[in-house]
Amino acid sequence: MHAGLVYVAGQLPIVPGEPERRLTAFEDQASRVLDNVAAILAEAGSGLDLIVKATVYITDVAHWPAFNAIYAEKLGAHKPARTVVPVGALHYGYLVEMDVIAALRD
Repeated sequence: MHAGLVYVAGQLPIVPGEPERRLTAFEDQASRVLDNVAAILAEAGSGLDLIVKATVYITDVAHWPAFNAIYAEKLGAHKPARTVVPVGALHYGYLVEMDVIAALRD
């Protein structure tokens, strides 16, 4: 945290309490990574509704429509600045990774 902001970096779709469990479907991974980010933000005194910037790394640009749908479902009307970056590969063979910057709640 710094200057009223929380920085969440390198979040993968790891299932809390089950790090060896591997979600295979992109949609499941995208949902999990957003849930993980939400949990971290809540613990820090923030939330998905306070994200000001998101960077999403996906292993195939073909996943973009699926990610957009899940992102819109989780964030609702909130539309922070966002960059989606297609990459060749991610750590541990995951299909999606996410960084966010969010404001802290008052």
